[in-house]
Amino acid sequence: MNKILLAVVAFLLVGGLAIYWNATSSGQQSAGHSMVPPDTNGIAHGAPIVEVSLPAELSTNAQIGKRAFEAKCAECHGANAAGQNGVAPPLVHKIYEPSHHSDMAFVLAAKNGVRSHHWNFGNMPPVDGLTDADVKMIAGYVRELQAENGIF
Repeated sequence: MNKILLAVVAFLLVGGLAIYWNATSSGQQSAGHSMVPPDTNGIAHGAPIVEVSLPAELSTNAQIGKRAFEAKCAECHGANAAGQNGVAPPLVHKIYEPSHHSDMAFVLAAKNGVRSHHWNFGNMPPVDGLTDADVKMIAGYVRELQAENGIF
C-alpha cells in the first residue's frame, strides 16, 4: 500500500514540475521568435508588416518560385512576402517556419484556402491557376527569404 501511495505522489510531483516548467519556459522566447503575431496597430493599412532582408542570390528553383509568388501571391502577401497590414500576413515570420508550417501546408493553403487562425485578416481563399509544383517552388522562395531573415 505504501509503495502505491509513494508512486502516486511521485507521479503527481513529476507532472506538476512538468506543468510548471512549460508554463515558465514559454515566456523565455527571444523577441521576434514568438508564435504570436506582432501588434500592427501602428502600421498603415496595406503597408508591409515586416522588414525583409533579401538573399544576395536565389537558387534556380527559388527564382521560379519568386516569379510565381509575384504573379499569384504578392497582391495579398506583399512584395517579398512581407505581408500587408489589414490584407494578409507576412510569410517571412516565425509562424511560418518549416517546423510549424511545412511546405505541404503551403500547397494545401493554395489549393483549399485557409481558415484564419494566427492572424485576424480573415480566411484565405484558394488560389486559382497554381499547380502543386508551382506552390512548392513558391515555398522554396519563401524558405530562402526566411533563412536570410533568421527563420529556420
